Amino acid sequence: MTGFSKGIRKAEVALRWDPSPTGQPPTDLDLIAATFVSEDAYGTPAYLVHFDSRSPDGTINLNRDSTDGRGFGWDEVMTLELDRLDSRYTRVVVGVVIQQRPTRRTFVDVLNPATRIREGYTILGEDDFGSVLGSTAATIAEFVRDGAGTWTHLPGVRGFDEDPATFTRVMGRAHQP
Repeated sequence: MTGFSKGIRKAEVALRWDPSPTGQPPTDLDLIAATFVSEDAYGTPAYLVHFDSRSPDGTINLNRDSTDGRGFGWDEVMTLELDRLDSRYTRVVVGVVIQQRPTRRTFVDVLNPATRIREGYTILGEDDFGSVLGSTAATIAEFVRDGAGTWTHLPGVRGFDEDPATFTRVMGRAHQP
């Protein structure tokens, strides 16, 4: 069948990393989702979902949060119910930021980081942050709704050298190659 697709309805974004070596400060990575409305699809997020917030309508949830990478399996897991998002939201960008306390860290300083994006059992993307080792944050998933209301996943990891607060303001800007 051509031209017929339900698109992505519900996606899961997972993040894992190994704990810091004994005697080192803990490494804390955070998943962040930013939603954008059609009138400002590459500007200011309509709202953010991260460790101390949630989506107003319950469509994006951080199900698991870790401050040190000591979880079993995936340390942080976020669920995005894209099919339930209000039609005014046309773009969702998911990123990972490294907390910069007590010391500055980039992905090269994080032991075995990995991310996985999936819909049900279908893997949409996996990455080990190897292309952004010098970055303090990265976008890891972008979901876009077309005019028919179908959500698609745009793959790719893009690094940023920003503190957590600044990253949340710039993570949705259009990519400039």
